[in-house]
Amino acid sequence: MADDPKVVAIGETGLDYFRVEGDTDWQRERFRVHIRAARACGKPLVVHTRESAADTVRILGEEGAREVGGVMHCFTESWEVAQAAIDLGFLISFSGIVTFKNAAALKEVAKKVPLERMLVETDSPYLAPVPHRGKTNEPAFVKHVAEEIARLRDIAVDDVARSTTANFFALFRHARPEAA
Repeated sequence: MADDPKVVAIGETGLDYFRVEGDTDWQRERFRVHIRAARACGKPLVVHTRESAADTVRILGEEGAREVGGVMHCFTESWEVAQAAIDLGFLISFSGIVTFKNAAALKEVAKKVPLERMLVETDSPYLAPVPHRGKTNEPAFVKHVAEEIARLRDIAVDDVARSTTANFFALFRHARPEAA
């Protein structure tokens, strides 16, 4: 299925220990299988991590995920986790969470991630950014994420848009931009 031209990445995959009790070995094994699949087909990974950052980064390294790179989707972790992922060749993607008042630590991470290693996303239909928080998210709301990143970094929103768009097509090289 990965050979289908519509497939631009492997994922969403990763580890999520939130509200999980008991054995999580099954998650780690499936994550390893997905990393191996990405390497086999030469497509990047879309990685989810929740309350599992240390295991996520460790397994990415052990399985050679650097060969294909990818994106840490809907990132909510620390700068140290972001740096470790960047060192493994991954981009960091910020969602509507970065616009939330209670996301001070994440805002600090967004200031530090190099613009050339960043993406923005909606994670639609969840996590709608301010001013739509609590509502159903939609792709059009990604502009609010870009605006917040621009505000935090004191740069033009057009610079964020240009960079994150270029980063998207560089990472997902099998995706084709629509004709202008």
